[in-house]
Amino acid sequence: MTPALELRGIRKSFNGFQAVAGVDLAVAPGSVFGLLGPNGAGKTTTIRMIMDIIAPDAGEILVAGRPRTADDLRAIGYLPEERGLYRKMTVLDHLVFLGELHGLDRKGLVPRVETWLERVDLARWSRRKVEELSKGMQQKVQLIGTFLPDPDLVILDEPFSGLDPLNQQLFKDLLAEFRSRGKTILLSTHVMEQAEKLCDTVCLISGGRAVLAGELRALKQQMGGNVYHAVVEGDVSRLRSVAGVAEVQAKDGQVSLILRDGIRGAAVLRDIMELVQVEEFRSVEPDLEEIFIKAVRGADA
Repeated sequence: MTPALELRGIRKSFNGFQAVAGVDLAVAPGSVFGLLGPNGAGKTTTIRMIMDIIAPDAGEILVAGRPRTADDLRAIGYLPEERGLYRKMTVLDHLVFLGELHGLDRKGLVPRVETWLERVDLARWSRRKVEELSKGMQQKVQLIGTFLPDPDLVILDEPFSGLDPLNQQLFKDLLAEFRSRGKTILLSTHVMEQAEKLCDTVCLISGGRAVLAGELRALKQQMGGNVYHAVVEGDVSRLRSVAGVAEVQAKDGQVSLILRDGIRGAAVLRDIMELVQVEEFRSVEPDLEEIFIKAVRGADA
């Protein structure tokens, strides 16, 4: 299957600093693809190269199997990390303007915009200036502008940043509906918990490099076998001294242990029983954050 979007060896440096160091990724049609990593990892730089805001120093960007064109860029729904709205325009006029930039006819745009505003509970604000809206409301306006042209490919850079839980759920519901219609979503985020719930495939970036990529379910199977859940009584910090333990995450006596490669759970259990009282110890499927930590450490080793 031809990828909806593909990057081959993308590189970008700024004043000698390599922000993106040869990233490869392929986004399957109809999927939710997560471009993941901490702040400063190179995610936004990668997206800006996809959108031709900045040019790559090397590499190739393909849309539907061919070099990206200006028409391809106009057809993409793009929500940037740095929100940009014309604050003196009314909400309705602003969204109509955004639709016209995508080549939509103004006459048909007004009822479409009004339908969207009703859906996200902004109808009564349609004649108000953008600057009168709260940050969360403004973010809803930008999301409407992204989806308004009904694009086949949407690129969202940190779309949940600054949203309250209700609006986060609204965004998630819209993304799920969009995906159910066979659309393709590239989602950039540093919040692994959100990505784990939304994404089919992920590319984990650290220091401008792709440290791990693939289908999320397959990665969990591949990276599993060395993550254990424990319930203990005693000084949990002592577990960090156990030779076979790479990472300890603890809360209220419940502990998640990431073991080093080649270390068996039984061996670690014997060691930790000498340090704390163990009530439960079992192997678990790693979550995305645990996978990322292990991938980054493996890449740096």
